[in-house]
Parts: sequence; C-alpha cells; structure tokens
Amino acid sequence: MRCILLLLDGLGDRSHSCLDGRTPLQAAHTPNLDRLASLGMNGLFHAHLQGTALPSELAHFLMFGYRMEDFPGRGVVEALGEGLDIRENDVALLARIFSVEKRRQALVLRHENPALDRQDCQILQGAVRNFSRSGIDAVFLPTGGIGGILRLRGKVSKGVTDSNPIIEGRPLMEVFPLRAMADDACAQNTARFLNDYLRWSYRTLSEHPLNRQRIREGLAAVNAVGTQRAGMLHSLPSFADKWGLKGLLIASGAVYHGIGQVLGMDTRGVRDTGDPGRDLQARLAMACQAREFDFVHVHTKIADQAGHTKNPLLKKRVIESIDTAIAYVLEEIVPDDDILFVVTADHSTASSGRMIHSGETVPLVMVGQYVRRDDVETFDEVSCASGGLSLVRGTELMYLILNFLDRGKLWGLRDAPDERPFASGISTPLRID
Repeated sequence: MRCILLLLDGLGDRSHSCLDGRTPLQAAHTPNLDRLASLGMNGLFHAHLQGTALPSELAHFLMFGYRMEDFPGRGVVEALGEGLDIRENDVALLARIFSVEKRRQALVLRHENPALDRQDCQILQGAVRNFSRSGIDAVFLPTGGIGGILRLRGKVSKGVTDSNPIIEGRPLMEVFPLRAMADDACAQNTARFLNDYLRWSYRTLSEHPLNRQRIREGLAAVNAVGTQRAGMLHSLPSFADKWGLKGLLIASGAVYHGIGQVLGMDTRGVRDTGDPGRDLQARLAMACQAREFDFVHVHTKIADQAGHTKNPLLKKRVIESIDTAIAYVLEEIVPDDDILFVVTADHSTASSGRMIHSGETVPLVMVGQYVRRDDVETFDEVSCASGGLSLVRGTELMYLILNFLDRGKLWGLRDAPDERPFASGISTPLRID
C-alpha cells in the first residue's frame, strides 16, 4: 500500500460575522470533501500544541515526525529550495530590503513591502551584497522581489534574534543572542556582526543615488535590511530512514522544495496558474501515477494565500474551487484499495485579526481499506471533531499512516540496532560458516 497526503495549506480558520458565525470552510459548498468525510475516519489535527501558531515550514517538519529542536531554520529551508549555495555550518537568515524612517535614534518600519521594480531592486540589493568583519563574511543572495537570504560564513551561530519587526510602525530591532546562548561567544559575535551589518546597510542605502532620486520624486527610500529566522544546515535522518517510506513532495514554492531536500524526499515543482481546482487535480493525477513512491505529499497554498487577504468571503470561494478537484479523488483514488488517502492542513490561517497564522486545529480525514468509518458527513473544523480520530498531534499523524498502510512494527521488537517504528525487513541474517 501507499499513501497520498493532500495538504490544503492554511485551510483552518476562525468564525466570522460575515459568514453568520461560521468559518470559510463551514460556509463553503464542498460536496466532494463532505463525501470524502463520509467514507473515512475524521478528526482534528495540530502539528504541535493547540493554540500555537506555526509557520508552514515548521508545521510540515513536525507533521513529518521530526522534533522542533532539530528544525534547521526557515532561512536554510528557503535557501535550499531556491538552489543557493548553503553548506553545513553556514547561517542563513531570511532578509529583505524595505523602507524605514529615522525617529530619534530608532529606525521605524514604514513600508515592509515597498513597490520597487526589478532593476532598482537588484541595484539596491547589490549595494548591500557583501560585508565582512570580525572573521565573518555576509552575502545578500536575492530570491525574488525585495526578498533574499543573508548567508553568514565563519565562526557563526544561529542562536540570535530577529531584526525585522514585520509590523509597520515598529522599530527595527537590535539583534541579541538567544537567552540560552547568552554566554556563547560565537552567538555574541554573530549578534554584534549582524547589528554592524544592519547599521552599515542603512547608511549605504540611505546615501545611494537611487534613493536620493526616489526622495526627490516623493517616494519613500528603500533604505534598510531586515532579518529573521536564522538557521544552520545539519544532517538529519532521511524521511525514508525514519519511516521506511520512499517519499515524494509535489508543490509550488521554494519553501516546500527546501523541506523536501532537508528530509531527503524527491520533489516535483509545479506552477500555480490561477485556476486552483485545475492545478490541484493535475497534482493529484501526478501523485496517483507516481506508483514508485510509498508516500506522496500533494500541496496547495491557495487557501493560505486567500486567508492572508483578510477576506473570509474570498477564502470561501477559493475552498469551493479546491473542492472541485476532490471529484477526481472520489473517482480515481478512493476506489483503489492500494491507496490510503489523507486530507488535512498544516495550520489555520485566520481571515481576520492581526495574527499571520493562528493556533486553531484543522480538520483531518483518512480513507483506506483498513480505516474505520465514523458518522461524520461534513468536512470542517467543527464536524470533524466528533470523528473517530479525535485529536491528532504532531508525530501521531505519521504513526497513523504507518498503521493504516499495514506497515507498523510491534513495539519492543528489535530487528535492527536503530529503533524504527516500521516493519523494515532490513535485518542482517546470521551467518553459518
């Protein structure tokens, strides 16, 4: 048997008055997702702890059964997904150029996502590309638009705080070692270096002729760099070693390709065309045909993007578009007894309020020949709570997948030096001379 996991990024939400107190998923017309719920066992899922708001890359990492303390960092994941040169012991930070205003001795974020054409963006990023001091070399590596990766090489540490305040009207933040690393000389040196780089970048960009011209034209100067989510690449057990499953990840977006690389999964890049239903059906067909893989992760980010617009009605419409692709699942995938089909989300993305992501649970359904059926007939954040799966958290999802693939190992058996949760068949025969 093999598993296809459909991940509807950011599907969960909060209730909204414009939807009569319902979530966008509750309000949406989703006959295919509802039919799927009626064929399987349902529940709620959270990749960590209820109430904690997770970014997509960390939620995926935890969902795939890895520990939070082993996460290499968003900067590393995105750098790998973008095909950048990131090596072990490099520190990678998300970085972007944006507009700040000097108020007294602080640099207050004015425009976190300023409009800047491609040529001007490249010029300004080039001006702050290279910086060296105290045995550390920094390179700003553009990834698209105003964004990039700041790569540090030398005696560096990932144990430092962010400088990007994210919310406009707040000051650019001084970088410090994390509390647990406060006495670590490497973390202290990295924090000092980053503060020096940020000050140098502000002076360099403020004096740049392009920004002087923008000011003359009445435009805000793009005059600072902000950093966040430092990470460092290190070795991890591959997904196949950890779960005994050959994995494939089908997604658009560098972050997800980077997660695949970190975990040693094959990746297939796809494009978003503006037709979410058609895009998703094509990905599901690709997954269905990828019979050489035991585990296929199919991803769409469209519901998450709709949530970020803070428009619940738009998210409702997007979910209805997604539902059209589930007709393919009911016709081509569910009838195949060799496939365990799972649908859930990585996190909730609230269509109102100030939070980027929110900490509510998301619905989960599993359909397959060994899966019990419960009485749930509607796929949403409330109805699924009464299902047979109850609340599933973090690594439990992968254990359930192994179980319903009929690949779980009886706890306590020791067929190999490494503890594995699957019946591996990778034992060493006793030799008789």
